[in-house]
Amino acid sequence: MKAEHIERELTIPTECVGLRLDRTLAMLWPDLSRSKIHEWILDKSLQVNGADSKPSYRVRGCEHVSVHAVLSAGLDWESKEEVPFNLLHEDEHLLVVEKPAGVVTHPGPGNETNTLVNGLISHREELIQLPRAGIVHRLDRDTSGIMLVAASAIACTKLTELMARREVSRLYVCVMEGLMEQATEVDLAIGRHVKTRTKQQVRQDGKPARTEFRPLEQFRSHTFAQARLDTGRTHQIRVHASSLSLPLVGDVTYGAKGRLPSTPLPELVDTIRGFTRQALHAKSLEFVHPIFETKLRFTSVIPEDLQTLLEVLRRDNVEFLSD
Repeated sequence: MKAEHIERELTIPTECVGLRLDRTLAMLWPDLSRSKIHEWILDKSLQVNGADSKPSYRVRGCEHVSVHAVLSAGLDWESKEEVPFNLLHEDEHLLVVEKPAGVVTHPGPGNETNTLVNGLISHREELIQLPRAGIVHRLDRDTSGIMLVAASAIACTKLTELMARREVSRLYVCVMEGLMEQATEVDLAIGRHVKTRTKQQVRQDGKPARTEFRPLEQFRSHTFAQARLDTGRTHQIRVHASSLSLPLVGDVTYGAKGRLPSTPLPELVDTIRGFTRQALHAKSLEFVHPIFETKLRFTSVIPEDLQTLLEVLRRDNVEFLSD
């Protein structure tokens, strides 16, 4: 990968008044880590109202922030590879794609190749010229579903701003271990786990995070639910579901135990035990096109493994009620 030049600008919204500068910018630019933003402030690559600042600077609101920085070379964001994904929409400024479970969104330690980014570049080589190859948000490797990708420099900037202002509506569906009786809003800050660096956890000093859960269908010991993101933190739905003691099926990282109802159908036992990813799918995206200003909504088909899980849960319900 060549060194990546980052150029961004934004005006800090007034609702961030009083927060630290580095924390505020990590909230507004969710694709960048707080540590990287902290580094740019210290090396003067990031300026506030045209002047140097400090990570601990307390935001007053309406400050103009600009970044002119370089991400050092390391991981390969330029290789073309045949990586599976479905293309739902494409124009000169953006793409909407379906990522299958098992595909990593972008290169990282331990996942240098065969990522969605490599597949996107194979499909559209000019994405190489954009910051992070146009990736403005991500899905976990084992989360399937719909993603928005910038395809021009102006769209990259504007889509990042839309995400920061929470003007991209993202709806997920999931299967939980346990019963959710009513719609529930979880408003708990999330930060990196104090012991396991690859995990997240609810913590008071974390980044604000809010998820709205709504049950769609109940089974004997599971719930099919939708989750709407108000923020977009790493592993947010998984952490918030676990905080309700309703971990996602297959999500052993956040507490799934392979729960089963009493006297389950044998095929339910096999299906639950064989479901080795978190039962989470990004089902829809709704937003205003950043250039054409038309309202767009895209829906992704629930993948086969999740459909099979739901069908077996339904059959188990029917069998139990018929006894």
